[in-house]
Parts: sequence; C-alpha cells; structure tokens
Amino acid sequence: MPQLLTKKMIREVFVQMLNKRPLQKITVTDIVTACEINRNTFYYYYADIFDIISEIFQTELQKVINDYNDTNSWEESVLQALKFAVENKKAVYHIYNSIQKEKLEKYLFAVSGNAMRRYVERIIINLDIHASIRDIDIIILFYQYALTEMFINWISSGMSVEQENIIRRSGQLFNGNIERSLRKSVELNDSW
Repeated sequence: MPQLLTKKMIREVFVQMLNKRPLQKITVTDIVTACEINRNTFYYYYADIFDIISEIFQTELQKVINDYNDTNSWEESVLQALKFAVENKKAVYHIYNSIQKEKLEKYLFAVSGNAMRRYVERIIINLDIHASIRDIDIIILFYQYALTEMFINWISSGMSVEQENIIRRSGQLFNGNIERSLRKSVELNDSW
C-alpha cells in the first residue's frame, strides 16, 4: 500500500509542477525534493519523467474505457476523456509544447477512436444494421481524425474556448449522420 501511495504522490507532484512550469524546466531532482524521497525511489517506479507522462495518458485512457456505459453518447465519452485536460490545462499545454507532444496526440487519437467505436457499435447493435466492417472502420476513422484535430487545435490555442459547448453542439449538428452512413453502407455493400 505505501508503494502505491508513493507512486501516486510522484505523479501528483509532477502534474502540479507541470501546471506551473514547462516540462523542460522540471527535473527528477525537483520531483524527489518536493516528494521528500530519494532518487532511487523515483527510479524504482519510473525510468524518467517521460515515463510519468506515458503512465498518465494510459491511466486516463483506461478511466475512459472503464467509465463508459451504453447510455453514453459519443459526446459524453469524449467529455469524460477531456476531464484531465480541462482540470490541468497548463500541464497539457506544457506537454503539447514539449518533445512529448506526440504522446499527447496519440492519447487524443486513442480516446477519440475509443469513443467513436463504442458509439458506432452500439448503433449497429441497437438498430441491427449490417454495414460492412470496412465501412464501419472508415466511419470511425473519419470521426476519430475530426475529433483529434479539433482537440489539437483547442490545445494549441491555449484552451481558452469552452470545449464542452463545442462538443455538445457538434453532437447536435451531426446527429443522425453516423446512422445514415451505416445504412448507406448496407445499400452499397455489393459494390465494395
């Protein structure tokens, strides 16, 4: 139990620091001093600072997967996934403006894909639509790229716009498009 608390403390202290200063200005020494642990303890849990970032994104993605339920719209799933970013805007902005930008983009891509896949699969099951697997993947990928790019633009602009309103409005504007695309796949099935 103390080991889990130590690891959690390291991660929380790192996020607090990242909310105050850029990634390149945070060192292992800063973290171990703030946590009042020795370097060996830090290295027992993490190979380096970048390892903490990877774990944060993996943990947040797992939360989204675990918290998903069949009543969620894709918008609710995406908003749940963005909770960490909204609560830690500065930290996410600092990651975006560092050499770890790629990890952030991969996380956003994975979250968007997960939310869209679950939503599309629920539509297919609930409405008994027999779309082709290739078309299903194309539909998911289309929305996955759109959402990811929307998030990247939001982060790069300093996250000043209220993203929740944009996501909810997008859901209203595009309501029914995924179902129509899936039904179109059934119509076009023999030509693919």
